[in-house]
Amino acid sequence: MAKRVFFSFHYQDVADFRVNVVRNHWVTKEGTEDAGFLDGSLWEEAEKKGSAALKKLINGGLNGTTVTTVLIGSSTYSRPWVHYEIFASIKKGNTLLGVHINGIPDKNRVVAAQGPNPMQYLALEFSAEGTFARPRAWDGAKWIYFDEHEGWTLKSARPESQRGQTLQLTTFSKTYDWQSDDGFNNFSSWLGE
Repeated sequence: MAKRVFFSFHYQDVADFRVNVVRNHWVTKEGTEDAGFLDGSLWEEAEKKGSAALKKLINGGLNGTTVTTVLIGSSTYSRPWVHYEIFASIKKGNTLLGVHINGIPDKNRVVAAQGPNPMQYLALEFSAEGTFARPRAWDGAKWIYFDEHEGWTLKSARPESQRGQTLQLTTFSKTYDWQSDDGFNNFSSWLGE
């Protein structure tokens, strides 16, 4: 059965056509079921509506999704709304997946070096009891609280080894490269891992 996927990305990667390669690769397959996913992502045009409206749109866009795929370009790691989408996805219970897309030729047929993985710059701080998570972001010198999410009570307590710890999101996510890991043929299997 196809999974409903929320794609998180920096709008510049849409303008360069890299995001579209991933989101639309199913077009050359028999159908969306054969691609293994249904697209539940949003376009960033809503940014004009203000912070509260954008949060509402993101939270609504996550409804019905079970996986959030962060499409990692050159500047994705530094985008505040990508951070918000990632933390909202975790709070909802979505599986988190990163996919590097800079190896995909852009609209000018140019490829770029891999961009930094946003999950290395984001973390969760767990309470001593392991029942509460609070988002953190790396500011270049230290972990600071991510104010757009106040934190949330977890459905089940974290393992003893994670209680009272601040753990980077790379601990909870897998990351692939669209080109070198053959995303065209393997994306649906990544969703199930």
